[in-house]
Amino acid sequence: MSFGDIDLKLLKVLHVVLSERSVTRASERLGRSQPAVSNALRRLRDLLGDELLVRGPNGLVLTPRAQALERPLGEAMALVEGCLFDGDRFDPADASGVFRISAPDRLSVPVVPSLLDRLQRFAPRLRLHAVTADRNYALELLDRDVVELAVGTFAKLPHHFNSETIVQEGFLCVVRKGHPLLKPQAHFDMAAVLSYPHVVVSAAGRDSFFDDLLEGHGLSRNILARVTTFNAVPHLLMQGEAIGIFTKLASQALAASFGFVTRPVPMDVGRIATALAWHVRNEQDKKHIWLRQEVKAICHGLKPTET
Repeated sequence: MSFGDIDLKLLKVLHVVLSERSVTRASERLGRSQPAVSNALRRLRDLLGDELLVRGPNGLVLTPRAQALERPLGEAMALVEGCLFDGDRFDPADASGVFRISAPDRLSVPVVPSLLDRLQRFAPRLRLHAVTADRNYALELLDRDVVELAVGTFAKLPHHFNSETIVQEGFLCVVRKGHPLLKPQAHFDMAAVLSYPHVVVSAAGRDSFFDDLLEGHGLSRNILARVTTFNAVPHLLMQGEAIGIFTKLASQALAASFGFVTRPVPMDVGRIATALAWHVRNEQDKKHIWLRQEVKAICHGLKPTET
């Protein structure tokens, strides 16, 4: 006899019969008829050349061969079940490993610290790996499985990516306390906003989303400094009369951390759609679904009201 001679369904029957010491109880647990279980047990006896269970004074008892099989067979069945079905279960409290996400700098500022805080509270054994990436690089990282989730603004995606829009963001003006624009007699209109020098954040070193939107209205601004990350922005805005115009989530994070004052841009220039993007291979993964829900919750919670 070789392993290929064994019908694997018989092993499930053997495992339950050995556990229950009763054909009747085994048939109930398996949801099969008692004759079907008895027939399977007869086939197993023929294949293994052993009675496996024999009658004793108080019911069926295991033969030495069955006793030797009982524990390893139970472990094998548990291993097979785990391989097939553990992927359907995810408990963040017990999970370990690394969550890998990418986000542009404007979203790293409000999202990454909040996500880390949620992981520490709800999934303390999980670690966070965050990469700053523009949309093109983010999709490349997803393709290469360097990150599992990308947050950002994406044009038409290839068919092997899925996405979900999670927030529509407008823009806020960000200024230091005491800025001339905040004086009671100041006219806070678009002409006044554009009369001051601006600090621009652009990872690619070119015009930002806001500049593209301004151009659509035939407007432009005087750019005092263009930087690739938000790291220098607080220092640049704390001195002089420079203004920053950023998406609402980033503006709110700057105001909360550094005491800046925000005002709505005095003109409807449009909004930016912020989305999650992921590779289709992760669509049904329970861990990945949980991560997407956490990022969505953060963005919805941070979504600012009009000031």
